[in-house]
Amino acid sequence: MTHDELHQRLTEQLQTMPLGTSADLTDFAIAYWDGHKVVYAFLRDEGCGRVEEEFDFTEHEFEQWADALAAWEKEPRFSVRPEILEWLKDAPPFEAG
Repeated sequence: MTHDELHQRLTEQLQTMPLGTSADLTDFAIAYWDGHKVVYAFLRDEGCGRVEEEFDFTEHEFEQWADALAAWEKEPRFSVRPEILEWLKDAPPFEAG
């Protein structure tokens, strides 16, 4: 699996899931569909499962997390995160441009 293949797989899977669903890529990083694209985010250090901040998922992260991502590919884990759903409900309308 390459960086681009993982991103494509996440795009295909998350688009078909209810909004607010995250792919739990590692113990500290998730991905979710915002209605237009896949967004990658770190989880807080406290282990509470809440989102800390978004980040750009690059080849660097892909290489650094190769073992965890390979494990996720074999057994994908998903969670419903009400926090994400609330953000998406409050987001301004999307303007294509």
